[in-house]
Amino acid sequence: MEPIKVLLQTTIPVAVDDWSISRFSRLAEFLRNERDAEGRPIFEVTTRNRDPLGSPDAVLSRLDRSEFDEMWLFAVDVGNGLTTEDCEAISNFRRKGRGLLVTRDHMDLGSSVCNLGGVGKAHYFHSRNPDPDEANRKVDDLQTTYISWPNFHSGANGDFQTIEVLSPIHPVLADPTSPTGAIRFLPSHPHEGAVAAPVDEHARVIARGVSKVSGRPFNLAVAFEPGERAGPAIAQSTFHHFADYNWDTRSGAPSFVDEPPGDGMLREPQAIADTHRYVRNVALWLAQSSLLSDPPPT
Repeated sequence: MEPIKVLLQTTIPVAVDDWSISRFSRLAEFLRNERDAEGRPIFEVTTRNRDPLGSPDAVLSRLDRSEFDEMWLFAVDVGNGLTTEDCEAISNFRRKGRGLLVTRDHMDLGSSVCNLGGVGKAHYFHSRNPDPDEANRKVDDLQTTYISWPNFHSGANGDFQTIEVLSPIHPVLADPTSPTGAIRFLPSHPHEGAVAAPVDEHARVIARGVSKVSGRPFNLAVAFEPGERAGPAIAQSTFHHFADYNWDTRSGAPSFVDEPPGDGMLREPQAIADTHRYVRNVALWLAQSSLLSDPPPT
């Protein structure tokens, strides 16, 4: 069996003091270390930042002609991270049946994904594609006052949140070893973005969180089922579910991150175990791999 070819990609050029792809090294390492029952690598992982802004990216603008089976897109830009050519190739990549995870963060961070076919409509921002329900257009994180909605406060960086898994349990959330049959924890973040299932897509919300500030529920993940015209996709509320800093704050963060961190992910082994399980499930599901139904090696 050939390894599943995974691209982990940001929407900004390399920048030491920003959310460059090096800030997701633990995710890449985890996937690279995953093995099947016979000890063979399951994933072949490529990590990269985008080319300098202002012109189509060499890989993203030709993604539909690449050999990648799936892409995890970390939209960490301020709205200018994807060109028209990039968006069209990424959209066509999924039209050809390949898998796509698209994640962003608060307010307008990552809003360049709005022009992606299908999955782009699942992401609500402050200035682009705002939540159609005006009741949701309100500040949730009251601590970091320079960040406006959407900014759901699920907890401190470095802590974890207990998630609500919607029925029926989606395969990416399944865990037969759990007392609930599903994962229970994911990393928290003080200001998560907003996602929802577009009404004209074969998609549904599969997991929710709850604000630690207001008690308001909010969507964590939306799953787009594969079909004749598109491959599988996940819209995720924040890239911080996958960042090194949120898995272990000792990894460090860009200098502009000034919220007090927590240490729940370090103190509760099940939190990182559930996060790893989610990552593995998502990576297998995006590739529509038969390994998804097999238990991970112990």
